[in-house]
Amino acid sequence: MKQWRWLGVYGICALLSSPMPAQTLKEKMPKLLPWSQQIAVREGWLTKRHAMLLDMMRRHNVDMWIVVNEEFHDDPLTEYIAPPRPYTGNRDIFVFVDAGEKGLKKIAVTGYSQESVGKFFEKSNEPQPDAAKELRALWDTYHPAHIALGIDGKRGVTRSLTRSSYAYLAESMGPQAAQRFVPAQDLITEYLETRLPEEFDIYMQMVVVTDLITKRGLSNEAITPGKTTVGEVVNWFYDQMWESHVTTWFAPHLRIQHQGLTLVRERGHMADAQWSDIFQLGDVIHLDFGITYMGLNTDWQKMAYVLKPGETDAPPGLKQAMKNMNAVQEALAFRAARPGRTGAEVYKPAMDEMAQKGIEAMIYSHPIGNQGHGLGAWMDARVAQAEQEAKQAPVDSNFSTVQRLRKGSYLSVELNAQTSVPEWGGQKVYIMGEDDAYLTDEGYKFFQPRQTDFYLINSK
Repeated sequence: MKQWRWLGVYGICALLSSPMPAQTLKEKMPKLLPWSQQIAVREGWLTKRHAMLLDMMRRHNVDMWIVVNEEFHDDPLTEYIAPPRPYTGNRDIFVFVDAGEKGLKKIAVTGYSQESVGKFFEKSNEPQPDAAKELRALWDTYHPAHIALGIDGKRGVTRSLTRSSYAYLAESMGPQAAQRFVPAQDLITEYLETRLPEEFDIYMQMVVVTDLITKRGLSNEAITPGKTTVGEVVNWFYDQMWESHVTTWFAPHLRIQHQGLTLVRERGHMADAQWSDIFQLGDVIHLDFGITYMGLNTDWQKMAYVLKPGETDAPPGLKQAMKNMNAVQEALAFRAARPGRTGAEVYKPAMDEMAQKGIEAMIYSHPIGNQGHGLGAWMDARVAQAEQEAKQAPVDSNFSTVQRLRKGSYLSVELNAQTSVPEWGGQKVYIMGEDDAYLTDEGYKFFQPRQTDFYLINSK
């Protein structure tokens, strides 16, 4: 990682801001850590996270937090609250207790003895611990007023406790303890949304990897117009992730716009291209792509144009369409977003600015980090509507209905602009952008320079 630190954010950006041949881009790929070193680094992060947890629990009125990992049905929280290693002990139970003046007590009741778990948790001395007995003993010792579980949350990772494990906890700890069970959503949200300074360099490398693979995929290295199919390019992306030692949290998406082509919509957006579709001259190509590495995720959307014979750049109308998309990014990331604001308080002024400028825009930006669609403040029309309704609804004591932006958190600045293109007979073209960014007092800053020009694919 030292070779990246001396460059800093802007040094890395400068490496990739100008067009490069495909082989040169491939040579710029960061060398990522082998798995054993990844685990060591992530265990260092876990120490930092555990050090912050007691204050978080007290902010959210949580006296005990229990996470249960089931064999072959991992709880998505486990790799972030315990060492990121496989767990196959039928039920592995991790308990965090606010012990008052004694601070945070951390107890693991696991089916198999693992030395790495012992670095972070107190463990039973019994070779085959009686989990039910230990859980009951924790209740008898601490009598917590609020026992937070992954139940009744709005998002998957906040409602991940299975019915079977819920019943097991209730039976083991007893009916009085079961009456103290509460949703852990607010605690989970803050815990997972809080980014560590130590994660920054790793995440920067991830964004660089995502960007380099994207630029190669939207070039003649992967696409030969009139020959290459969408399915072949999707598989090319999978193969590049394999070579780069990363995985992904969603399938790469490709969409095609062409003069005279009727757009098909899904969920209010352009539908994916068919795998059998062949890239043609004059196509506007959209890619949605992201990677997973070290328990973190990226999300990236870029646009390419297939040059027609004699062209050296995209037509002026398409270039203006790109500028309109950039204007939406600037309104949201640079002017509207600030720590402490809600998603609606960012979404509305950005959209109002677009209306004043006559730009037809959509904003659907989301937090990113430990999850691709992360926890925290989203910015889209649904959130704006929900916040308006929440102001008139009774307060839900189980968890907050409105999320606010946290300084240092990461966001996928995801949006689009629709522009009538004169060269296409006034046909509207969607230009979509998605860039990962981090929040400062002055708004969001992008990890890499955002796209301001089409990636160009030659006609031959």
